[in-house]
Formats: sequence, C-alpha cells, structure tokens
Amino acid sequence: MEALSVCLVSSEVAPFAKTGGLADVTAALARYLSRAGHDVRTFLPLYKRIAQGKYEITPVDGLQNLTMQFAGRQVRYSIHSTPITKSDAKLYLVHCPEFYDREGIYAADGDEHLRFAFLSRAAIEACQHMQFSPHVFHCNDWHTALIPLYLRTVYAWDRLFTRTRTVLTLHNNAYQGIFPTSVARDIGLGNETKYFHQEDWREGRLGFLKTGIIYATAVSTVSKTYAREIQGEELGMGLQDLMRQRDDHMFGILNGVDVAEWSPATDTLIPHRFTADDLSGKALMKRALMQKANLPYDPRAPVVGIVSRFTAQKGFDLLADAMTVFLQREDMRMVVLGSGEERFERQFDWLAKNFPKKVAYKNGYDNELAHWIEAGADIFLMPSRFEPCGLNQMYSMAYGTVPLVRKTGGLADTVQQWNPATQQGTGFVFEKYDAQAFFDTLQRALRTYRDDLQWRRIVQNGMAQDFSWERQIERYVEMYRRLPQL
Repeated sequence: MEALSVCLVSSEVAPFAKTGGLADVTAALARYLSRAGHDVRTFLPLYKRIAQGKYEITPVDGLQNLTMQFAGRQVRYSIHSTPITKSDAKLYLVHCPEFYDREGIYAADGDEHLRFAFLSRAAIEACQHMQFSPHVFHCNDWHTALIPLYLRTVYAWDRLFTRTRTVLTLHNNAYQGIFPTSVARDIGLGNETKYFHQEDWREGRLGFLKTGIIYATAVSTVSKTYAREIQGEELGMGLQDLMRQRDDHMFGILNGVDVAEWSPATDTLIPHRFTADDLSGKALMKRALMQKANLPYDPRAPVVGIVSRFTAQKGFDLLADAMTVFLQREDMRMVVLGSGEERFERQFDWLAKNFPKKVAYKNGYDNELAHWIEAGADIFLMPSRFEPCGLNQMYSMAYGTVPLVRKTGGLADTVQQWNPATQQGTGFVFEKYDAQAFFDTLQRALRTYRDDLQWRRIVQNGMAQDFSWERQIERYVEMYRRLPQL
C-alpha cells in the first residue's frame, strides 16, 4: 500500500515546546508515522526557548531569508530543522523573531492571531518551496485551524495541493481562538469574508477553530466519548450544532502511550524498574518517592498521586473538603505536582502546610518527578469535569498505579470500574460531578486497597492494557486513507 505523505502543524511538540498533552501527541504521531514508513514533516515555531536550548538546529537549504506579504508588510522568515527525539522524522522550525522571539510559547501581546496564522501560512509555503505535496495536512487545535481555509482560498491556485486533504484534531475545544473580524485583513483573508461563519461575523467574531471545523475534510478528537460529548450542550462550548453537522466526518481516536518513555520496565528516570510479574521494584519506588517527598514511609499507607495542570476542567474543586476529611482520619500520603489557577495552588499549599507528614506539594512541572509519582503512588486522581483524552490515567495503569477518575471523555474510554465479583476492571470511576460522588469513590478505593489480593488483581489488570502508539497509529493511518472518499 502506498506510503502517505503527511504535514503536521502544531503550536507544541515535545520536548521542544510543551505546556500539555498536545506536545506529546504531536511528537509521538510524527515519530510513529515515520517508523511506519510514511513521509511526515512537522512544523513548529522556533520559539526563543528552543533557540536557547541544547538542540542541533540546522538551516534548511533553499528555505532561508524567505518573505511573505503578511499583516500589511513584508515579513521575513527562514526554516530550520532538527530531528524529532528518538526518530528519523524531521521537525521544521519557523524562524521569525518578530513573532516567536518571546519568553513563552503563548503570549498576551495582542497578536496571537498573527503568530499562529503566520505559522499556518509558513508551513504551506515551505511545502511549496520543497515541492512537498502532502496527502494530508494535519492541523491541531485553533492555532493551525485556518489551514483548510487557506488551501481553499489563498493557495487554491497551486496544483501541488490538488490531492491534499485536511484533518483538524480537537485536543480541547474550550480553546477556540476567537478574535474580532477586523483581523481578517491582517491574516490575508480580508477578501474571503464569505467563508467565515456568517452569524459570528455579523456579531463581530471570527473563530479560528470554528472555521477549521467547517472546512477541514475531517475532524478528529482524542477519544470516542469526547467526540460524542462535544455534540451536546454541556461540553459543546458553543460548537455543538456545528459538530453535529459534521458527525459523518468525525473520528474519535485515543491518544497513545509512548512506551519508549513510559514503561516501568525500561524507564531511565526511575531508580527501580519493575514488571507486572515482578512488582518488587514498585514497592521500592514507593519508598523512594516518600524519601524524595520528605514524607514518612509506611508500606501499608496508601499513596495518592496527582500530576496535572490546575484548571477548573481538571475537577480539583471537588477535592478540598474531601481530602481534608481523609487526611484527618486515614493513615495515607499524597504527593502533588502541578501549577495553574491560583485558587488550586493555594488549596494544595494549604494541605501541605496543615498535613506536613502526609502531603507533599511541588509547584510547577518536573518530568522526572512525574515519572516517580506514576511509579511510586498507589492511586492516581483525575476527577475531571471534562477530559478530551487524558494521558496520565494510561501512564498510571502501565505503572501499576490505580486511577480514580470521573466517567468523561478519554477517561471513560480507558478506565473500567473495578468489579470484585468478576475480578474485572482497572480503576475506580464516578459519574456525577459532585464532591459526594468523589468522596464515596475514594472511600471505596481506600477500602479496596486494604485487600491485598483484590488490589494486586486491579494492578495487574491495568498493567495488561495496551494503549501503545504502535496500536493507535493504525487508527490514524486508516483515517488518512479514508479522506479522499469523504
């Protein structure tokens, strides 16, 4: 069967630029498509943090000192490249200091629409210069969602893209890239206003994500359940009517786990490795995690782990009262890693100060500590209000750490409720989004933890799951091959 040519465009690619799961997914997709023999070329801005990093970045011949008429002026840019980690695939970096020489990946400078519209157009024009004719432009979230419209309008003349189809993946539809209609001229679409959502346009809005949903050949989400949820009022975020219209062109494909990085048998970031057949290393990781967190070690005391961004989406407003009760009455430990909304940072800081022998909290992100928590904890909390896919519940199962999750999105697709009668299930699941449901579920998990035989069965059930990218990449290839028929 013919190898595919794929152009991936994203605002994040791990480890070069990362704030969340988007970066991991983009990198893994490029890596595994390349290993499967496909020609994949991935585009990312050359952010300041990348330029200052320890990466071997090489200017691409023929793609230096390019110009684009953009935002009413000639904008100069170049394309550099670097290998994607653990892969033969190349990452193409758009070097344009005017837009990307800033401290963060995202900015509050009032020109985000320019920064990411430029990325979209630079990726298309780089393909033109390379004479690269992709079967698929794979766009990710609102930042690159204008590519389908650009191909239909600004670049419609170029026969290089005659066979090209587009996929827009929604990693989180809460972020939609909404700007005033006045930006249309600056991004090169001032003469194409008829293509935008007309009701929005009359109200003075231009939505990047909404535009991409309208014109992409297909729309994908990062789990089947999330694909259904965003067609409803609660999680549609104003896009539900449009999503229902595109239902025949929608795919729900779970993200995968990169087993080269997330496997307890081979993980180089943890001092003690283990397998489902020999869990002695996990017991040692529990002790090591307690030492690292400066908490007293007791092999009988359950350790609860959290690694997350602290946003309302993640459900941490359910924890405050419940965790206070459990920490007062139970001999347990909790290790928390993350940052985000100030109210949640204060919440975990308060718990750590008031329960110094039971709670450890580190603000920020530490990749090594994230691996230690996954390996050393007994229970991993993900009480999300909504969760398009989620990766940590899959990491947790791989590391023998039992996830406690709300039944939503990818959490619903990956974690099965433990049933002591059948000995089936991989975790603990609650449906109703309220503090009592969370409380009851954590209480059930802690009660089950005291039964060694049951707990070992849940752990082994989870470790037997296969969420690897080797498996999931086949779903993406199947979707790509269907695009010409849509």
